[in-house]
Amino acid sequence: MTVTATRPRRRAKSPGLRRRRRRDHLRALAFLSPWLLGTGLFFLYPLVTTAWLSFTKYDGFVSPTWDGLTNWKFVFQQYPFFWPALRNTVWFVVVLVTLRIIAGLVLGMLVIHVKRGSSVLRTIFYAPYLAPPVAGTLAFVFLLNPGTGPVNAILGRLGLGEPGWFNDPTWAKPALTLLALWGVGDLMVIFMASLLDVPRELYEAASLDGAGAVRRFRHVTLPHLRPILLFAVITGVITTMQYYTEPLIAGQVSSGQIGGSGQQVEPGYPGGSTLTLPQLVYNLGFQRFDIGAACVIAMVLFVLSMAFAALLMRRGSGFLTAED
Repeated sequence: MTVTATRPRRRAKSPGLRRRRRRDHLRALAFLSPWLLGTGLFFLYPLVTTAWLSFTKYDGFVSPTWDGLTNWKFVFQQYPFFWPALRNTVWFVVVLVTLRIIAGLVLGMLVIHVKRGSSVLRTIFYAPYLAPPVAGTLAFVFLLNPGTGPVNAILGRLGLGEPGWFNDPTWAKPALTLLALWGVGDLMVIFMASLLDVPRELYEAASLDGAGAVRRFRHVTLPHLRPILLFAVITGVITTMQYYTEPLIAGQVSSGQIGGSGQQVEPGYPGGSTLTLPQLVYNLGFQRFDIGAACVIAMVLFVLSMAFAALLMRRGSGFLTAED
């Protein structure tokens, strides 16, 4: 005797239940509408437009015309500044992000362990972050001036070498690195908040087990800092990929070529050492009116930023869940 199983019939959804779910969906869309509108207007639309313009011939005055891969071939094969700017941008991403995170963490640990005067130290270390980028860059160009700057004057009296800083291709990037480390107060505050959130009981237990300062940092502090470190790396990479104001101002002021209205100034002084991809976007799009080629570099920046972020998020998921 065989028994045949029969599927239970699905109960038909009542019209009232369907109307209720439809209202819930509409309510959710209503709450999401500001985000959807902002994302569509300020992210998706510019992204799609930039991608389309990268395949056109467009100067900003005459309507764009389809040009195929001409702009892409020009940027990758003929434009002599693209690859040096790409190398400089990657250098800044690797060096600036790494050193800023280390400096911010060290300063955060220093401030929270100071018994007296910690509020003064917080103010001193955080204040440079509030300085406008242009003003901070001008101050560093003055301080590091090879001929009249006080830094080289002090180094000369100490019998040390006097670098050319922003006037020397070898020292221009280290000078910009010093400028970036000067304004590391934002990371210091973030790390301070995370360090103060670590339970004191864990440090006491580790001390009772005979753990020294290094082992306490590795097995107690670092696990609690992993989400903050991942956040600092991702935001730092995205921000540094857009590194524009500081190298441009430093190069123009050091070279004495301050471009006025309608004047073209080649970026990257000295010797292309401070040239970055965002500077090429501005130079091509707003000085040479080759908007199609500028959009190609903008798309390269977008793809690189997304690739770095995706790689860090993928690696970071294992980093966050790693056991000590």
